[in-house]
Amino acid sequence: MSVRSLCLAILSFGDATGYEIRKESTEGRFSYFEDASFGSIYPALARLEAEGLVTVREEPQAGKPARKVYSITQAGRTEFITSLSEPQAADTFRSPFLLVALNAAQLPPDVVRRALERRKMQVQEELRRLTDTDCHPEAPHPGSSWTRDYGIACMNFTLAYLEDNGEALIKIAEDAAGPVADAAE
Repeated sequence: MSVRSLCLAILSFGDATGYEIRKESTEGRFSYFEDASFGSIYPALARLEAEGLVTVREEPQAGKPARKVYSITQAGRTEFITSLSEPQAADTFRSPFLLVALNAAQLPPDVVRRALERRKMQVQEELRRLTDTDCHPEAPHPGSSWTRDYGIACMNFTLAYLEDNGEALIKIAEDAAGPVADAAE
């Protein structure tokens, strides 16, 4: 998904400022789809406006510059649906933890153990966010619920895998370290 499509996706749920789009793309329900910085969002919004796919209105604010609020047009909705109808790129997954796991045999066991515990805590935090009804109230949009449930299933599987197989990863580091690691513990 491109930043352009991400902006249209967010705006298809309601009007938003560039700041709100950024917040939704980094912390909100759209944070799972595409990385988007302010440096990519605002140029995308400007192009979308120039193409008639979004409109912008300025809302005055007391003591501050007016804020720009973007709305998707019917042409923007059509463009968005067309973009979703095209074959999607493969999902991408990047994990600094997996780089540690890949190199476990080169690392001290305590480094691997800490990385494993950190990853479990991160997954538990993500599960907490996904199941927190304050962050994710019961949405009237059925796709939102399905997408959240998919994320919960992925995080539950990840946590179970880490719990069931974490000691095997630590053992890789211990075996590579040999007697030095045993004497240090």
